[in-house]
Amino acid sequence: MRIVFIITGLSTGGAEMMLFKLLERLDRQRFEPYVVSLTTLGDLAPRIATLGIPVDALGMKPSLPSPLGFFRLMQKLKRLNPDIVHTWMYHADFLGGLAARLAGVPAIGWCIRNSNLDKDKTKFSTRVIVKLCALLSKWVPSQILSCSETARQIHVVRGYVAEKMVVVPNGFDLTQFKPDSDARHQIRAELGVSDQALLVGMIGRFDPQKNHAGFFEAAGMLHRHMPHVHFVLAGLGIDRNNASLMQAINEAGVFANTHLLGLRDDMPRLMAALNVLASSSYGEAFSNVLGEAMACGVPCVVTDVGDSAYIVGETGRVVASGDMNGLAAALEEVLALLPSEKAALSERAHARVAAYFEIGKVVRQYEDFYETLLANGR
Repeated sequence: MRIVFIITGLSTGGAEMMLFKLLERLDRQRFEPYVVSLTTLGDLAPRIATLGIPVDALGMKPSLPSPLGFFRLMQKLKRLNPDIVHTWMYHADFLGGLAARLAGVPAIGWCIRNSNLDKDKTKFSTRVIVKLCALLSKWVPSQILSCSETARQIHVVRGYVAEKMVVVPNGFDLTQFKPDSDARHQIRAELGVSDQALLVGMIGRFDPQKNHAGFFEAAGMLHRHMPHVHFVLAGLGIDRNNASLMQAINEAGVFANTHLLGLRDDMPRLMAALNVLASSSYGEAFSNVLGEAMACGVPCVVTDVGDSAYIVGETGRVVASGDMNGLAAALEEVLALLPSEKAALSERAHARVAAYFEIGKVVRQYEDFYETLLANGR
Protein backbone atom coordinates (compact mmCIF):
# COMPACT_ATOMS: atom_id res chain seq x y z
CA MET A 1 0.00 0.00 0.00
CA ARG A 2 1.63 3.24 -1.13
CA ILE A 3 1.02 6.23 1.16
CA VAL A 4 2.06 9.79 0.34
CA PHE A 5 2.37 11.92 3.47
CA ILE A 6 1.95 15.65 2.78
CA ILE A 7 2.95 18.04 5.55
CA THR A 8 3.25 21.83 5.70
CA GLY A 9 6.95 21.71 6.63
CA LEU A 10 9.63 19.49 8.15
CA SER A 11 11.14 21.68 10.84
CA THR A 12 11.37 20.23 14.36
CA GLY A 13 7.94 20.46 15.96
CA GLY A 14 5.36 18.28 17.63
CA ALA A 15 3.46 17.23 14.50
CA GLU A 16 6.63 16.79 12.48
CA MET A 17 8.24 14.63 15.18
CA MET A 18 5.14 12.45 15.45
CA LEU A 19 5.26 11.88 11.70
CA PHE A 20 8.93 10.92 11.98
CA LYS A 21 8.23 8.47 14.82
CA LEU A 22 5.46 6.93 12.74
CA LEU A 23 7.70 6.59 9.68
CA GLU A 24 10.42 4.93 11.80
CA ARG A 25 8.08 2.15 12.86
CA LEU A 26 5.60 1.77 9.99
CA ASP A 27 5.45 -1.83 8.75
CA ARG A 28 7.41 -1.57 5.49
CA GLN A 29 6.19 -4.98 4.38
CA ARG A 30 2.67 -3.55 4.20
CA PHE A 31 3.20 0.17 3.61
CA GLU A 32 5.37 2.10 1.13
CA PRO A 33 5.72 5.71 2.40
CA TYR A 34 6.68 8.85 0.48
CA VAL A 35 6.91 12.28 2.13
CA VAL A 36 6.20 15.69 0.57
CA SER A 37 6.77 19.00 2.35
CA LEU A 38 4.84 21.94 0.95
CA THR A 39 7.59 24.35 2.01
CA THR A 40 11.20 23.34 2.74
CA LEU A 41 12.99 20.13 3.63
CA GLY A 42 13.83 21.38 7.12
CA ASP A 43 15.72 19.57 9.87
CA LEU A 44 13.80 16.31 9.64
CA ALA A 45 14.20 15.57 5.92
CA PRO A 46 17.72 14.07 6.23
CA ARG A 47 16.53 11.88 9.11
CA ILE A 48 13.58 10.66 7.05
CA ALA A 49 15.88 9.97 4.10
CA THR A 50 18.12 7.78 6.30
CA LEU A 51 15.09 5.53 6.83
CA GLY A 52 15.14 4.83 3.09
CA ILE A 53 11.97 6.88 2.56
CA PRO A 54 11.85 9.35 -0.37
CA VAL A 55 11.27 12.93 0.76
CA ASP A 56 10.66 15.99 -1.40
CA ALA A 57 9.87 19.69 -0.90
CA LEU A 58 7.84 21.98 -3.16
CA GLY A 59 9.34 25.26 -1.91
CA MET A 60 6.03 27.05 -1.32
CA LYS A 61 6.11 30.14 0.89
CA PRO A 62 4.00 29.59 4.05
CA SER A 63 2.09 32.86 3.78
CA LEU A 64 1.57 33.09 0.01
CA PRO A 65 -0.77 31.03 -2.21
CA SER A 66 1.10 29.28 -4.99
CA PRO A 67 -1.00 28.06 -7.95
CA LEU A 68 2.18 26.74 -9.58
CA GLY A 69 3.10 24.82 -6.42
CA PHE A 70 -0.40 23.37 -6.23
CA PHE A 71 -0.21 22.27 -9.89
CA ARG A 72 3.20 20.65 -9.27
CA LEU A 73 1.79 18.79 -6.27
CA MET A 74 -1.15 17.51 -8.30
CA GLN A 75 1.18 16.33 -11.07
CA LYS A 76 3.45 14.62 -8.55
CA LEU A 77 0.51 12.73 -7.07
CA LYS A 78 -0.58 11.60 -10.51
CA ARG A 79 2.94 10.25 -11.14
CA LEU A 80 3.23 8.54 -7.76
CA ASN A 81 -0.29 7.09 -8.03
CA PRO A 82 -0.65 6.39 -4.29
CA ASP A 83 -3.36 4.29 -2.68
CA ILE A 84 -3.61 6.83 0.17
CA VAL A 85 -2.68 10.46 0.75
CA HIS A 86 -2.41 11.45 4.39
CA THR A 87 -2.06 15.21 4.94
CA TRP A 88 -0.75 16.76 8.18
CA MET A 89 -1.76 20.23 9.47
CA TYR A 90 -4.26 22.73 8.05
CA HIS A 91 -2.45 24.05 4.97
CA ALA A 92 -1.48 20.54 3.92
CA ASP A 93 -5.05 19.33 4.56
CA PHE A 94 -6.39 22.08 2.33
CA LEU A 95 -3.87 22.08 -0.52
CA GLY A 96 -2.81 18.45 -0.31
CA GLY A 97 -6.36 17.23 0.08
CA LEU A 98 -7.61 19.17 -2.94
CA ALA A 99 -4.63 18.12 -5.07
CA ALA A 100 -5.15 14.47 -4.11
CA ARG A 101 -8.86 14.61 -4.91
CA LEU A 102 -8.20 16.22 -8.32
CA ALA A 103 -5.42 13.72 -9.00
CA GLY A 104 -7.87 10.87 -8.46
CA VAL A 105 -6.36 9.42 -5.29
CA PRO A 106 -8.91 6.90 -3.96
CA ALA A 107 -8.38 7.44 -0.22
CA ILE A 108 -7.54 10.75 1.49
CA GLY A 109 -6.97 11.31 5.19
CA TRP A 110 -6.53 14.60 6.99
CA CYS A 111 -4.67 15.08 10.26
CA ILE A 112 -5.59 17.69 12.90
CA ARG A 113 -2.90 18.72 15.39
CA ASN A 114 -4.34 21.89 16.97
CA SER A 115 -7.10 22.71 19.45
CA ASN A 116 -6.97 26.48 20.01
CA LEU A 117 -8.40 28.69 17.26
CA ASP A 118 -8.91 31.87 19.30
CA LYS A 119 -8.57 35.06 17.25
CA ASP A 120 -5.84 36.55 19.44
CA LYS A 121 -3.66 33.43 19.27
CA THR A 122 -4.24 32.14 15.72
CA LYS A 123 -3.23 33.83 12.48
CA PHE A 124 -6.07 35.18 10.34
CA SER A 125 -4.86 33.13 7.36
CA THR A 126 -4.97 29.96 9.46
CA ARG A 127 -8.52 30.69 10.61
CA VAL A 128 -9.56 31.17 6.96
CA ILE A 129 -8.00 27.82 6.02
CA VAL A 130 -9.86 26.14 8.90
CA LYS A 131 -13.18 27.52 7.62
CA LEU A 132 -12.42 26.30 4.11
CA CYS A 133 -11.40 22.89 5.43
CA ALA A 134 -14.64 22.64 7.40
CA LEU A 135 -16.58 23.17 4.16
CA LEU A 136 -14.40 20.74 2.22
CA SER A 137 -14.52 18.06 4.92
CA LYS A 138 -17.80 16.84 3.41
CA TRP A 139 -16.10 16.11 0.07
CA VAL A 140 -12.32 15.83 0.26
CA PRO A 141 -11.23 13.48 3.08
CA SER A 142 -12.46 9.93 3.55
CA GLN A 143 -11.50 10.19 7.23
CA ILE A 144 -9.98 12.80 9.54
CA LEU A 145 -7.50 11.77 12.22
CA SER A 146 -7.27 14.00 15.30
CA CYS A 147 -4.47 13.62 17.83
CA SER A 148 -6.81 14.57 20.69
CA GLU A 149 -10.44 14.25 21.71
CA THR A 150 -10.61 17.95 22.58
CA ALA A 151 -9.37 18.90 19.11
CA ARG A 152 -11.96 16.58 17.57
CA GLN A 153 -14.79 18.25 19.48
CA ILE A 154 -13.59 21.77 18.67
CA HIS A 155 -13.38 21.03 14.94
CA VAL A 156 -16.79 19.38 14.86
CA VAL A 157 -18.21 22.60 16.35
CA ARG A 158 -16.37 24.49 13.59
CA GLY A 159 -18.16 22.47 10.93
CA TYR A 160 -15.96 19.43 10.31
CA VAL A 161 -17.96 16.26 9.56
CA ALA A 162 -18.20 14.41 12.88
CA GLU A 163 -18.74 10.98 11.34
CA LYS A 164 -15.34 11.13 9.64
CA MET A 165 -13.35 11.96 12.77
CA VAL A 166 -11.06 9.40 14.43
CA VAL A 167 -8.85 10.03 17.49
CA VAL A 168 -5.34 8.54 17.70
CA PRO A 169 -3.05 9.98 20.39
CA ASN A 170 0.62 10.80 20.05
CA GLY A 171 3.05 8.07 21.05
CA PHE A 172 6.33 7.95 22.96
CA ASP A 173 9.41 5.76 22.75
CA LEU A 174 10.03 4.34 26.22
CA THR A 175 13.48 3.12 25.21
CA GLN A 176 14.50 6.75 24.64
CA PHE A 177 12.45 8.59 27.23
CA LYS A 178 12.95 6.88 30.58
CA PRO A 179 14.11 7.68 34.12
CA ASP A 180 17.85 8.40 34.10
CA SER A 181 19.70 9.27 37.31
CA ASP A 182 22.93 9.91 35.40
CA ALA A 183 21.20 12.58 33.32
CA ARG A 184 20.04 14.33 36.50
CA HIS A 185 23.67 14.69 37.60
CA GLN A 186 25.04 15.57 34.15
CA ILE A 187 22.50 18.31 33.38
CA ARG A 188 22.95 19.91 36.81
CA ALA A 189 26.71 19.91 36.27
CA GLU A 190 26.18 21.56 32.86
CA LEU A 191 23.98 24.24 34.44
CA GLY A 192 26.44 24.81 37.28
CA VAL A 193 23.98 23.98 40.03
CA SER A 194 24.18 21.50 42.89
CA ASP A 195 22.97 17.91 42.67
CA GLN A 196 20.20 18.84 45.12
CA ALA A 197 18.91 21.76 43.03
CA LEU A 198 15.22 21.61 42.12
CA LEU A 199 14.58 22.10 38.39
CA VAL A 200 11.27 23.23 36.94
CA GLY A 201 11.23 22.82 33.16
CA MET A 202 9.25 24.36 30.35
CA ILE A 203 10.03 22.85 26.96
CA GLY A 204 8.66 24.30 23.73
CA ARG A 205 9.23 26.85 21.01
CA PHE A 206 8.54 30.53 21.68
CA ASP A 207 4.93 30.97 20.57
CA PRO A 208 1.90 32.89 21.94
CA GLN A 209 0.06 29.60 22.48
CA LYS A 210 2.77 28.39 24.87
CA ASN A 211 2.36 31.43 27.14
CA HIS A 212 5.96 31.91 28.27
CA ALA A 213 4.99 35.22 29.89
CA GLY A 214 2.49 33.37 32.05
CA PHE A 215 5.09 30.77 32.96
CA PHE A 216 7.42 33.46 34.30
CA GLU A 217 4.55 35.10 36.15
CA ALA A 218 4.12 31.78 37.97
CA ALA A 219 7.91 31.39 38.30
CA GLY A 220 8.13 34.75 40.06
CA MET A 221 5.47 33.70 42.58
CA LEU A 222 7.15 30.35 43.17
CA HIS A 223 10.54 32.03 43.56
CA ARG A 224 9.26 34.15 46.43
CA HIS A 225 8.33 30.99 48.35
CA MET A 226 11.12 28.70 47.12
CA PRO A 227 14.06 30.93 46.07
CA HIS A 228 16.36 27.94 45.49
CA VAL A 229 14.30 26.56 42.56
CA HIS A 230 15.82 26.87 39.07
CA PHE A 231 13.87 27.28 35.82
CA VAL A 232 15.09 25.42 32.74
CA LEU A 233 13.67 26.28 29.30
CA ALA A 234 14.50 24.90 25.86
CA GLY A 235 13.12 25.25 22.34
CA LEU A 236 13.27 27.40 19.24
CA GLY A 237 13.63 31.08 20.18
CA ILE A 238 14.40 30.32 23.82
CA ASP A 239 17.59 32.32 24.27
CA ARG A 240 18.83 35.69 25.55
CA ASN A 241 18.34 37.32 22.17
CA ASN A 242 14.58 37.08 22.72
CA ALA A 243 13.68 40.53 24.09
CA SER A 244 10.12 39.58 25.11
CA LEU A 245 11.36 36.56 27.00
CA MET A 246 14.08 38.53 28.77
CA GLN A 247 11.56 41.17 29.80
CA ALA A 248 9.32 38.51 31.35
CA ILE A 249 12.28 36.98 33.19
CA ASN A 250 13.45 40.30 34.58
CA GLU A 251 9.95 41.37 35.62
CA ALA A 252 9.56 38.07 37.49
CA GLY A 253 12.88 38.62 39.27
CA VAL A 254 14.25 35.17 38.38
CA PHE A 255 17.13 36.06 36.05
CA ALA A 256 19.77 34.42 38.27
CA ASN A 257 17.75 31.20 38.49
CA THR A 258 16.79 30.87 34.81
CA HIS A 259 18.58 28.80 32.17
CA LEU A 260 17.68 29.37 28.50
CA LEU A 261 19.04 26.48 26.45
CA GLY A 262 17.62 27.07 22.96
CA LEU A 263 17.16 24.05 20.69
CA ARG A 264 18.53 20.81 22.14
CA ASP A 265 19.26 17.47 20.54
CA ASP A 266 19.32 15.60 23.85
CA MET A 267 15.72 15.93 24.98
CA PRO A 268 15.56 12.55 26.77
CA ARG A 269 18.48 13.60 29.01
CA LEU A 270 17.07 17.05 29.62
CA MET A 271 13.60 15.75 30.44
CA ALA A 272 14.94 13.10 32.82
CA ALA A 273 16.88 15.77 34.75
CA LEU A 274 13.77 17.75 35.73
CA ASN A 275 11.90 17.55 39.01
CA VAL A 276 8.69 18.77 37.41
CA LEU A 277 7.58 19.93 33.96
CA ALA A 278 5.26 22.92 33.67
CA SER A 279 2.91 23.70 30.81
CA SER A 280 1.33 27.16 30.93
CA SER A 281 -0.18 26.88 27.44
CA TYR A 282 -3.32 28.60 26.23
CA GLY A 283 -3.78 25.91 23.61
CA GLU A 284 -2.58 22.39 22.92
CA ALA A 285 -4.08 19.44 21.13
CA PHE A 286 -1.94 16.58 22.44
CA SER A 287 1.26 17.88 24.02
CA ASN A 288 4.32 15.78 23.18
CA VAL A 289 6.42 17.24 25.98
CA LEU A 290 3.98 15.98 28.62
CA GLY A 291 4.25 12.39 27.40
CA GLU A 292 8.03 12.66 27.10
CA ALA A 293 8.41 14.03 30.64
CA MET A 294 6.05 11.47 32.14
CA ALA A 295 7.88 8.64 30.35
CA CYS A 296 11.01 9.90 32.15
CA GLY A 297 9.14 9.70 35.45
CA VAL A 298 8.75 13.48 35.70
CA PRO A 299 5.38 14.71 37.01
CA CYS A 300 3.68 17.52 35.10
CA VAL A 301 1.76 20.60 36.23
CA VAL A 302 -0.41 21.79 33.37
CA THR A 303 -3.17 24.13 32.30
CA ASP A 304 -6.42 22.44 31.35
CA VAL A 305 -6.17 22.86 27.57
CA GLY A 306 -6.52 20.30 24.81
CA ASP A 307 -6.04 16.78 26.16
CA SER A 308 -3.47 17.83 28.77
CA ALA A 309 -5.65 16.87 31.74
CA TYR A 310 -6.35 13.47 30.17
CA ILE A 311 -2.65 12.85 29.47
CA VAL A 312 -1.62 13.70 33.04
CA GLY A 313 -4.53 11.89 34.70
CA GLU A 314 -3.77 11.33 38.39
CA THR A 315 -0.01 11.63 37.95
CA GLY A 316 0.38 15.43 38.22
CA ARG A 317 -1.65 18.59 38.73
CA VAL A 318 -4.07 20.48 36.47
CA VAL A 319 -5.12 24.14 36.78
CA ALA A 320 -7.45 26.31 34.72
CA SER A 321 -6.14 27.92 31.54
CA GLY A 322 -4.59 31.29 32.38
CA ASP A 323 -4.50 30.61 36.15
CA MET A 324 -0.85 31.35 36.88
CA ASN A 325 -1.49 31.69 40.62
CA GLY A 326 -2.81 28.15 40.51
CA LEU A 327 0.14 27.01 38.41
CA ALA A 328 2.62 28.43 40.92
CA ALA A 329 0.78 26.83 43.86
CA ALA A 330 0.61 23.44 42.12
CA LEU A 331 4.32 23.55 41.27
CA GLU A 332 5.13 24.35 44.89
CA GLU A 333 2.91 21.51 46.08
CA VAL A 334 4.64 18.93 43.85
CA LEU A 335 8.13 20.18 44.69
CA ALA A 336 7.36 19.99 48.43
CA LEU A 337 6.23 16.34 48.37
CA LEU A 338 8.05 13.83 50.58
CA PRO A 339 10.63 11.65 48.76
CA SER A 340 8.34 8.60 48.97
CA GLU A 341 5.44 10.63 47.53
CA LYS A 342 7.62 11.95 44.70
CA ALA A 343 8.76 8.40 43.86
CA ALA A 344 5.16 7.14 43.74
CA LEU A 345 4.10 10.03 41.48
CA SER A 346 7.07 9.37 39.21
CA GLU A 347 6.22 5.69 38.89
CA ARG A 348 2.57 6.46 38.11
CA ALA A 349 3.56 8.96 35.41
CA HIS A 350 5.82 6.46 33.65
CA ALA A 351 3.24 3.67 33.97
CA ARG A 352 0.48 5.84 32.44
CA VAL A 353 2.52 6.52 29.31
CA ALA A 354 3.41 2.84 29.02
CA ALA A 355 -0.25 1.85 29.31
CA TYR A 356 -1.85 4.40 26.99
CA PHE A 357 0.73 6.15 24.79
CA GLU A 358 3.58 3.74 24.05
CA ILE A 359 4.71 4.38 20.48
CA GLY A 360 4.37 0.80 19.23
CA LYS A 361 0.71 0.68 20.29
CA VAL A 362 0.05 4.06 18.69
CA VAL A 363 1.69 3.10 15.38
CA ARG A 364 -0.56 0.04 15.21
CA GLN A 365 -3.55 2.38 15.57
CA TYR A 366 -2.22 4.43 12.63
CA GLU A 367 -1.81 1.26 10.56
CA ASP A 368 -5.39 0.25 11.34
CA PHE A 369 -6.48 3.76 10.34
CA TYR A 370 -4.82 3.34 6.93
CA GLU A 371 -6.44 -0.04 6.34
CA THR A 372 -9.86 1.43 7.14
CA LEU A 373 -9.14 4.56 5.11
CA LEU A 374 -8.33 2.52 2.01
CA ALA A 375 -11.40 0.32 2.46
CA ASN A 376 -13.63 3.38 2.80
CA GLY A 377 -11.99 5.07 -0.18
CA ARG A 378 -12.63 2.09 -2.39
